[in-house]
Amino acid sequence: MFTVISLMLAGIAAGFLLRRHRLGAVRRLVTVLIWLLLFLLGVEVGGNERIVRGLHTLGLEALAIATAATLGSVLAAWGLWRWANRRKEGAGHEG
Repeated sequence: MFTVISLMLAGIAAGFLLRRHRLGAVRRLVTVLIWLLLFLLGVEVGGNERIVRGLHTLGLEALAIATAATLGSVLAAWGLWRWANRRKEGAGHEG
């Protein structure tokens, strides 16, 4: 775990030092590497018999978690929107 955090901090430092340079090629490289990692993750999952056998259960759990997270985000955004509008309306009536 220390290695992962160290690499992340080194990347942040490099990004900070190189922030004035145009790094368009780096963005394309990162995109390609992310796609490659996703493909390799799929290969690893497909090669694991235990995961493939339990995929239907994992899919239902993933759907439940995604639904709960989406609903929570929507409710939080709605509450924040109402709170912000109340403060705006309250500020407009003063004075």
